[in-house]
Amino acid sequence: MSLPDYAALDTPAASAASFYPRRQWTDTPDGAVDYAVSVADGVRLSCRFFAVGRGNPTLLFFYGNGETVAAYDDIAPLYNRIGVNFCIADYRGYGASDGAPAFTAMLSDAHRLLEWLRETMDALRFTGSLFVMGRSMGRHAAFELAAAAADSDSAADSDANTAANRISGVIIESGRPTLARFTQFLPPDTARILEDAYRAKVQSISIPTLVIHGQWDETAPLSDAVAMFNGICAADKYLEIIPGAGHNDLMYVGYQQYFAAIRRFMAQHGGGDNGRR
Repeated sequence: MSLPDYAALDTPAASAASFYPRRQWTDTPDGAVDYAVSVADGVRLSCRFFAVGRGNPTLLFFYGNGETVAAYDDIAPLYNRIGVNFCIADYRGYGASDGAPAFTAMLSDAHRLLEWLRETMDALRFTGSLFVMGRSMGRHAAFELAAAAADSDSAADSDANTAANRISGVIIESGRPTLARFTQFLPPDTARILEDAYRAKVQSISIPTLVIHGQWDETAPLSDAVAMFNGICAADKYLEIIPGAGHNDLMYVGYQQYFAAIRRFMAQHGGGDNGRR
């Protein structure tokens, strides 16, 4: 599909109102490897990869606003415990990354990160399936890659379209099909056009999709997530509602349900069971 031009969302006012960058970095945890991924001239993103096995599924994770890679040092091992290789990168201006955040840069950087991860998996002889996940603001990058994956999957008979090269599925946590604060300084007609195009992009997603949402999400109401889920055209889609959870505590309120849903989703759509560790 033809993807919309979001350049109007890159104004200084929109970026200042929408991004909350934090500068944070930690020593490399045991079992992790740090990378600096080049996404543009003079711009490198800080990235951390927690791997458990070459044949295991790999998750490219995009975090929520105000978070950093380093904030996931204690969370990444929880994904490792269900047999998932966990890869996470900072946005521009966050963590130890160069540059300043902007909406279009976030989307283009997601494509470059995916390309880099595929190259890295190939070099390390990783053969497991590849998934993408976006939490809250990270949904923008995940939606972008999932929508683009529909076009690449049309080459399903290509020798290059192995499990490690194509996106096997997308997971959206605490997300909704809206541009939110990014459009608040735009003329209403322009904002409406971009919102409609954005919603159409989300609805075009045809790869397997898992939506995880808190029952009492105070930032992205459950009704928005349900409408988003119903609109996605994927034949294989799943909605996991965590009872009693809000926007930021799904993993803790519903720990067993949360990780069981992810493990089940990856086993169903990743060509084998990632099992337990």
